[in-house]
Amino acid sequence: MMPPEWFDRAPLDRWLRGRGLNDFADHVALTCARRLDQPTNGDLKRWVAALDQLPAAEGRSLKFDAQGVRVVGPAADDNAVLRETLMKFHPWRKGPLGFLQLQIDTEWRSDWKWDRISGAIDLQGKSVLDVGCGNGYYGWRMLAAGAEMVVGFDPVLRFLMQFEVFHRYANKPGRHFVLPMIDTDLPAKLAAFDVVFSMGVLYHRTGPIDHLRSLAAALQPGGTLVLETLIVDDDQPSVLVPEDRYAQMRNVWFLPSLAMLQRWLRRTGFESIQTIDVTATSTAEQRSTDWMTFQSLSDFLDPEDPSKTIEGYPAPLRATLVATFRE
Repeated sequence: MMPPEWFDRAPLDRWLRGRGLNDFADHVALTCARRLDQPTNGDLKRWVAALDQLPAAEGRSLKFDAQGVRVVGPAADDNAVLRETLMKFHPWRKGPLGFLQLQIDTEWRSDWKWDRISGAIDLQGKSVLDVGCGNGYYGWRMLAAGAEMVVGFDPVLRFLMQFEVFHRYANKPGRHFVLPMIDTDLPAKLAAFDVVFSMGVLYHRTGPIDHLRSLAAALQPGGTLVLETLIVDDDQPSVLVPEDRYAQMRNVWFLPSLAMLQRWLRRTGFESIQTIDVTATSTAEQRSTDWMTFQSLSDFLDPEDPSKTIEGYPAPLRATLVATFRE
């Protein structure tokens, strides 16, 4: 089974095999081919067709630096047509992103989060796995921070296709790839990456300890975990388990306190644990836009008391921790 032509991961395959990870390379190739073998998926067909409607890559390039992530070069023939093409990949969640003369105002000001945490993380020359990467926005910022290679996992094909919108303009051979995979696809004792990111994933897992173990298994001994998740503000080692929904999300299971989160990390083989950021999510950082027209955070908070969700739980509070994996 072969992946589709637009899904070119040959440089990643060579990189993995060059590091002696032949079995993992085979596993990646087979898993991705299976996940993309969806002949009756009408959305996927429309997204692939939309890729072909984008401006030619010749003479244009992808820039990713402190100013953000954007495609630069000669303007499109018709900005209205370009916007219509890009909107076929709606909703745009992570960014902001620039595409020639258009600014994609995404739901999340992901650049704010990156600015809060990037100064505490050394990525120079490092291999990185970004689990739950979405459209790959952070991966481009990681490359700009000096990463050697960034591999993103995300099972949502819409986000994969948003990545492809920008990936086609990047220098070849590439050093950043998004795969339609999840943490449970990681083999035991992979020990392949210098740094593993998990941002906004842990609270979606019914088994948070299993998630942390899978991240640990992907790291080389002495490697670094960057973990960002929802927490509760409690000095004690406690956990909030929502009765049903949290901020209208059904797939939120465990919101630990910092003390409990640190305990989980110690139990799964991590040490030198540091909390580098704790920030309440604001409606300026996560909101509806012209590029993400669905409901967003303001719709999920108590209209009379925005310190609580609409269900009465504490409003979203996010912590980012850095820890070292010991063998």
